[in-house]
Amino acid sequence: MKKLFLLFTLILFALVSRAQHIEVLQQGKATSFRGLSVVDDHVAWVSGSKGTIALTADGGKSWDWKQVKGYEKSDFRDIEAFSSKDAIIMSSGTPALILKTSDGGETWHEKYRNADTTYFFDAMDFDGLKHGLVLGDPINGKFVLMETNDAGETWHPFKNPPDALPGEAAFAASGTCLRVNKGEILIATGGSQSRFLTSEDFDGSNKGWYQQRLSLSHGKSSQGAFSIARSNEDLTILVGGDYANDKRIDSVAEYQYFDQIRATTIEVFPKIQPAGFQSCVEFIAADTFLSTGTPGSNLTNDGGKTWTQIDDASYNVCRKAKNGHLVLLAGDHGRIGIFNVK
Repeated sequence: MKKLFLLFTLILFALVSRAQHIEVLQQGKATSFRGLSVVDDHVAWVSGSKGTIALTADGGKSWDWKQVKGYEKSDFRDIEAFSSKDAIIMSSGTPALILKTSDGGETWHEKYRNADTTYFFDAMDFDGLKHGLVLGDPINGKFVLMETNDAGETWHPFKNPPDALPGEAAFAASGTCLRVNKGEILIATGGSQSRFLTSEDFDGSNKGWYQQRLSLSHGKSSQGAFSIARSNEDLTILVGGDYANDKRIDSVAEYQYFDQIRATTIEVFPKIQPAGFQSCVEFIAADTFLSTGTPGSNLTNDGGKTWTQIDDASYNVCRKAKNGHLVLLAGDHGRIGIFNVK
């Protein structure tokens, strides 16, 4: 009976997953998108290489493409948007840059610049309109964390950044190795070691950082945890793998939950892993999460226990609307997709 029940569950899961698919909206442009911010069911922004950004106000049906003047060589690997007018972009590489627009991308104002070649920004996230963080690779044994408390107008070093292990880094792959969730900072790392770092130190209480070593692929500069997503019930999913061997399907994802009885966090590998390297994971609703990477996109409807591949097109990032249901994806060659549910 148990085997029959498991078979029925897998068949039902497969049927549900088939009804959920990805439709290509745009592709064929000479830019690689890794930054994506979906404001609501109408407004979304993407950012990427060659100083390129794009904005939609109709849920992805049409896009207004722009190249940020004076920054044509910049790689804007993350973007945080607040409306059809207001957005902040972050550049990886040298110089490390943060720019802001208040007129729909017509003009951009430089809010932070650092020409030190040791600075490399990986991700950005905001906890509301005013407070935000930018994560960068370690310098002198500490991860770089920049903070703003005035909606990105000014930036300063975070007072208590986490320690880094030798050879450890973060990945500027989708802007989701850093998450700010209900006042908590979440960071996923890779390289020599794959770790999950968390802190509740927003209020200056100096609580420090909690670190957990992960079982995801690690040991090489191409391996590790690339992305984090957390549901409203505090179920956490981390994805990654090895981007240099993106068809490898072991140690690609894990899920964690807090066991109230044992008062400890339980770390579990899925029974069925995503089909290869995943650079981003996003919470959709209930126990549903979407992940994506160069080998394609995968879906779990059971909180990370089992995954099904729903598309084999390459994407770098997937994000859901902050206020709404719209889910978009973006990747290389200017590809933008939409996650549809029939």
